[in-house]
Amino acid sequence: MTSAAPPAGLVERLRAAGCVYAEDEAALLVEAAEGDEHLERLVAERVAGTPLEQVVGWAEFCGLRIAVAPTVFVPRRRTELLVRIALEVLSPGDVVVDLGCGTGAIGAALLAAGPGLDVWAVDLDPAAVACAGRNLPPGRVRPGDLYAGLPVTLRGRVALVAANAPYVPTSAIDTMPPEARDHEARLALDGGPDGLDVQRRVIAEARGWLAPGGRVLVETSLRQAERTRAAMEAAGLLADVRHDPDLDGTVAVGRLPTVTPLVV
Repeated sequence: MTSAAPPAGLVERLRAAGCVYAEDEAALLVEAAEGDEHLERLVAERVAGTPLEQVVGWAEFCGLRIAVAPTVFVPRRRTELLVRIALEVLSPGDVVVDLGCGTGAIGAALLAAGPGLDVWAVDLDPAAVACAGRNLPPGRVRPGDLYAGLPVTLRGRVALVAANAPYVPTSAIDTMPPEARDHEARLALDGGPDGLDVQRRVIAEARGWLAPGGRVLVETSLRQAERTRAAMEAAGLLADVRHDPDLDGTVAVGRLPTVTPLVV
């Protein structure tokens, strides 16, 4: 089926509003619209600065269309590095936890690529919980503050914790692009004075939930990576940092050592 051509002038309107990929965006808006009046509303939202993903209702992530919603953090391509690293170590039946899940994109991508995983997701923001519920199986998205939202039966059984926790320093929020600053919940962006407040909590509390040999994957920035690694080492985890310049993605990887029996 051939997509309809964008109406005359649409590409120019988007380009004038600062949309770098105006032709591509015009095609997506036309695809999402249910008639001319609806298209005009969508275009007006985009021209006003609403992220394209929130306008059309989905974002592409790891080859999937992930449902998004107003104010919910839009998944970024750089987070695909975290998914790739997770898939290197996971096996069917493993318990995976997506903390601060937002849309649930990480959990959805892992389920799509690694069938048989036991995926759970948690977020403190009710809008994110509702949105993630559209991308993950029923009953697997829980409201709560990090680990507090998980069933206690998962303690000591988790193979992998994935966290794209907020890591923007509070003082830098105002310098972010308006699409993020003005349209995504501050809760999903603000990482505290140095950007690592939520990361530290994810890392410090991980030991009580991980199975022996389990891992914590935390998205961070290249500038903050050594401090994220240090937090993992301080929590008794074996830590490393992975970076992909093509994705501009950086992930700190912490592993809980396997308990070795004492030799008498």
